[in-house]
Amino acid sequence: MGSSTESTQSRKEVETQSDGVRPFSGAATWWIARLPNNSECSVVEHCCGRGRPHSRAFTSKPLSYLFFAVLSLLATHSFAEISVTNRPFAGVAIFFESRTNPPTRLFVAEIDLANPRVRLRVSAGGDDPDGPGQWQTTLMQPTRIALREKFDLVVNGDFFLARGVNDAEGTNSGFRADIWSKVSGAAVTDGKVWSTSTNARPCLVVGKDGAVNIEMVSAPGTSMSAVISGNTMLVKSGVVVPHENKVRHPRTAVGLDEQHKRLVLLVVDGRKPGVARGMSYDELAEEMLRLGCRNAFNLDGGGSSVMAVRDKFAGTMKILNTPTDGRERAVANVLGVTVE
Repeated sequence: MGSSTESTQSRKEVETQSDGVRPFSGAATWWIARLPNNSECSVVEHCCGRGRPHSRAFTSKPLSYLFFAVLSLLATHSFAEISVTNRPFAGVAIFFESRTNPPTRLFVAEIDLANPRVRLRVSAGGDDPDGPGQWQTTLMQPTRIALREKFDLVVNGDFFLARGVNDAEGTNSGFRADIWSKVSGAAVTDGKVWSTSTNARPCLVVGKDGAVNIEMVSAPGTSMSAVISGNTMLVKSGVVVPHENKVRHPRTAVGLDEQHKRLVLLVVDGRKPGVARGMSYDELAEEMLRLGCRNAFNLDGGGSSVMAVRDKFAGTMKILNTPTDGRERAVANVLGVTVE
C-alpha cells in the first residue's frame, strides 16, 4: 500500500499477524519492519524455539502491545511513507498509512464478509430520551458503545443533530455524552427501524439473510437487519462520483467490493497542517477505488471521525486515529464489527 512514486529507500513498513494466521510453523505471532535502507528486522513472539533467521524471541508481550507500540512510534516520526498492517481477529485486517506528499494519515479496516464468524451491527448511543418525540437517542462515545455491545472494531456512523449544540471543533465542541440527538438518515438495529428520512440516502444495508449491500434508502424495509446512512455516494459501479465541494476534512467512508465479500472502512485524519490535511470527496473516492471498492459512500466526518479496535488481551478499545476535538467525540450511532 502507499504511493507508487515513493522509492523503496524512503519507505518504512510494518506488518503484524495474529491468531488464525500462521506465517510459519511454531510461531504464534510476528511482525516485520522494512527500514528506510531496505534492511529487514523481524520479531517473533512465543516461537517455541523455531523462528526466522536473525530474529529475537519474546514471550511476555502480546501482539496487540507490539502493534499499538509500533503505531505510536511511527506516528511521531517522519518518513516519506509509512504503512502498518495488523490482523487482530480472524476476518479483520487493519492498515495504517502515513504519507508526506501530500501530508496524509489514513486507517483502513478490511472485513472479510465471507468469514462466517464476522457480524456487522448498527448501534445507537443511549436510549430514546423522549419516546414519540423528535429525538431518537443520546450521544455516546463510540468506544463506550463498542464496549457495551462487545464490538471488536467500531467506526462512527451517520450525521446527526444534537439538542442545543452547534457544530464546532476542538475545545469548542459541544458534542458530549447524554445530549439528546437524532441521526440524519435511515437507521435499523437488530431489525428494528428507529429512523427514516425524507430523501433517500446512501446506506450500508445488512439483510436478515446476511447479504450486505449499499443502497439508497429512506424508509427501511422489513428484510433489513441493520442500516446505517451517510450523505453522498463516492464510488458507484466502479466509477468515481464527482463532487463540486473540494473542501478537505477528516473523513469516514464505507465501501464494498464487486462481489460484496469485502467491506472496507476508511478513516482519514485531517486539520493537522504538515501531518494530515484530510481529503475532499473526490480524493476520498479515489482512495476507496484504490482499495478495491465497487461502491462506496461517505459517513459523518470532521471531529466525529474515529476508528477503534479492541485489544483482546487488555479488553479495552484502542482509538487508532487522532480525533480533531482532542478527544473522542460522542456520536448518535456507530457501525460495529464482531468476530464470534
